[in-house]
Amino acid sequence: MPDTAALVPFETTLLVRDTCLCLHVQRAARALARRFDDALRPFDLTNGQFSLLMSLNRPHPPGMAPVAQLLAMDRTTLTANLKPLERRGLVRVQVDEADRRSRLLILTQEGRALLAAAVPTWKSTHAEVERALPGADPGRLRADLIALG
Repeated sequence: MPDTAALVPFETTLLVRDTCLCLHVQRAARALARRFDDALRPFDLTNGQFSLLMSLNRPHPPGMAPVAQLLAMDRTTLTANLKPLERRGLVRVQVDEADRRSRLLILTQEGRALLAAAVPTWKSTHAEVERALPGADPGRLRADLIALG
C-alpha cells in the first residue's frame, strides 16, 4: 500500500475543515441533537423520538412509508425506532384494513399526552436555538437545508 499521507497536503485538510458543508452540518446536527436530548430528558424522550411522535400527530394514522420519508429514514430504521415507543405504550402499529400488507402507525392517548407535555419544552428550546443564531435568518436556513434534502 502506498504512503497516502504524502498524497494529500495538510493545507487540504485545513481547507476541508474550514469549508466542508457536510462536516459543518454534521457538527451542528450533533450539537442540536444534544441540546434537544437534554431538554427532552425529563420526558424520557430523545429528540429523535420526539420527532417521530410528532410525525404521527395527524388527523389519520399514517403508514410507514410517509413517516420514513418525512424523517429521512429507511423502513428498517423506522421500525427499530418505533420499538421502544411501542413498548412504552406511546405508539401502536396495526394492520391497514385497506391494504393488509401495510401497517398504520397510531399515536396512542399516552403518546398524545406525552407529546403535549413535551411541546412547551421543545418550543422554548427551539426559540433559544433561533436566538443563538446572531444575524441569521432561521427561515432562510430552514429553506436552504430543505433544498439540500
